[in-house]
Amino acid sequence: MRVIAGSARSINLITPKGTDTRPTTDKYKETLFNCLQSYVGNSVFVDLFSGSGAIGIEALSRGASKCYFVDNSKEAIDCIKANLSKTHLDGKAAVYKEDAGFFIKTHLKEIPDVIFIDPPFDKHLENSVIPILDECGLIGEDTVMVVECNYDADFGFLNDHGLEIFKEKEYKNNKHVFIRRE
Repeated sequence: MRVIAGSARSINLITPKGTDTRPTTDKYKETLFNCLQSYVGNSVFVDLFSGSGAIGIEALSRGASKCYFVDNSKEAIDCIKANLSKTHLDGKAAVYKEDAGFFIKTHLKEIPDVIFIDPPFDKHLENSVIPILDECGLIGEDTVMVVECNYDADFGFLNDHGLEIFKEKEYKNNKHVFIRRE
């Protein structure tokens, strides 16, 4: 796995050992950032359930001004810090070993431009994280959220929060769901 574009282009990244994380493949990451290209430059980016940090690092490499990395695994946090150091992007990063909901409620004090949410597929944590973001007033009129999930993820709750799906990109085993204010 490597950084695809920008200031850290071609730098190989490490991933946490084991099967607790599912790194987004380079091909899917490239598709994702092609869809996000107009939102990333000078953005405040949030990478929830960060794993290796590859998505947030890609955003920083492509010009995001700041990225919050959040994961509750010590091994993932150590991996993120190592990757940030390796790419020389650690000056633009804030790394939190926290539960995503707790991080949102206690540490996120600015409205992000882009929020990437990649929870474990079998737990459907996006169903609780997105409402917390809304309740805390952290989804702005121009905020874009992307959820990486499996095909059966249910987003019926979005209407209750004034949110809508505006794009979906389907892949072999999962999809990216793009969400914004209605």
